[in-house]
Amino acid sequence: MMNRITDAVKHLIIINIIFFIITFVLKLNFSDSLALYFPENEKFGFWQYLSHMFIHGSPMHLIFNMYGLWAFGTPLEQMWGRNKFLFFYFSAGLGAGVIYTLANYYQFNNALEILISSGVTESEIMKLMNPALEYKNANLEIVNRTFTTPAVGASGAVYGVLVAFGMTFPNSKLALIFFPVPIAAKYFIPVIILGDIFFGVTKYSVGNIAHFAHIGGALIGLIIMLTWKKNQFKRWD
Repeated sequence: MMNRITDAVKHLIIINIIFFIITFVLKLNFSDSLALYFPENEKFGFWQYLSHMFIHGSPMHLIFNMYGLWAFGTPLEQMWGRNKFLFFYFSAGLGAGVIYTLANYYQFNNALEILISSGVTESEIMKLMNPALEYKNANLEIVNRTFTTPAVGASGAVYGVLVAFGMTFPNSKLALIFFPVPIAAKYFIPVIILGDIFFGVTKYSVGNIAHFAHIGGALIGLIIMLTWKKNQFKRWD
């Protein structure tokens, strides 16, 4: 875990830090065009599936993701080589964005249908969309949140890396800051993902966290790892 940082991981961290300085510190207005919006939102662009991976909403958001990328990505890149690691990283990140969008569509359409069935027209509902507002009506809040709230961060890609690390080094001991007892990766990582599933499908999530992006990155990472294991893919130099 304390190995020298590898080239691809180092360059990804540098790029993320540069984007953070531009968007968060200098406050240049790139975030709206680079964050991942709901496809029916006028701010949506297809490039956002890639660009949102380099935008972070706070210093801690950036630090946690970059720490995870360094800690779990470095040993994987050392084993796989740069090209294979980059393919995996971006596949997990792009897949996380797609699965996050699909989950949002499901929640959005279900809530919208309930609202329409109560006698409100879709055009009337859409006029109420405002990212600065919260609504007491649960279905209206779901429609507003999924339509107006963008996703940012490398978390989906990092979750894919986390899954790959756990499958490759299952007995490595990991610990959480708030639970500092070392736990084997093969137990630690599934618990984290199950937590995201729980918070993603219930109302108990703390803060504005894109749990389905985490789940999506983990799922794509699992699929790629199982495929590579089956086909015995080696380093891509």
